[in-house]
Amino acid sequence: MRSNTKQVVKANDSYQLVTFQLGGENYGINIMDVKEIHSIQPVRPLPHAPKYVEGIFNLRGEVIPIINLHNRFSLKKIEIDEEDDDMLSGFVVLNINKVKVGIMIDRVLRVVTIAKELVQPPPQVISGIGNEFVSGVVKQEDGSYLTILSTRHLFDVNELQRLTR
Repeated sequence: MRSNTKQVVKANDSYQLVTFQLGGENYGINIMDVKEIHSIQPVRPLPHAPKYVEGIFNLRGEVIPIINLHNRFSLKKIEIDEEDDDMLSGFVVLNINKVKVGIMIDRVLRVVTIAKELVQPPPQVISGIGNEFVSGVVKQEDGSYLTILSTRHLFDVNELQRLTR
């Protein structure tokens, strides 16, 4: 994936994003919100959890709730061939308001630097995702769009508290 960036971009004039594929679309998250990335691991389901909560994951003794963004955003999961099975699908562990939450992704792509001037405000609805979850979009050289998710708005404070109980 190639991004639209200028040759020389000052640090405060750009965003550094971890990009990933989810449901056939490309998304980015501010690298400062990403704690770590893990390949697919067993997740323990939680009874009576919301539909978008896949379960919990033990990360070095710390219990991390895993969120299925396919369910959260009503997206179809991409078909992964057997040969692509090891293409880094897994979890991105985020640190949101000092709470660690994992999100399931179809495929991690790479870290990109995007000039702030190239980020456009989100349209009202993007592929079923409400614009409250999106901080902006960037048109890529291939004509596709990179949707930048706002990790601060993926979950409200009450949801975070329920997820970590």
